[in-house]
Amino acid sequence: MNNDKKTEEFYKKLKEQLYDTTLWPSEYLYKFIVVTDKIKIVKIEALFDNIGAVINTTESKNGKYTSVSVNVQMKNPDAVIAKYKEVAEKIEGVISL
Repeated sequence: MNNDKKTEEFYKKLKEQLYDTTLWPSEYLYKFIVVTDKIKIVKIEALFDNIGAVINTTESKNGKYTSVSVNVQMKNPDAVIAKYKEVAEKIEGVISL
């Protein structure tokens, strides 16, 4: 199975789980991990700018990686998934949790 198909199946399953477990609109907590690079962190923050997001960053113990947590009000699971895809497309090497 190729990665694109796996990715689409993952998002389809996530969408179903979000509809089943949450009343929308709702707050959603995104978690990303990137190599500690101020430019990448700023790019992630910029993607959530002007939508009322609360963003926290935490460096790993050795400082090599940074966790970026974004708590934001989202309209529906489609909006959640669209934001995941936007981050993955625009930030190289980001890991979404």
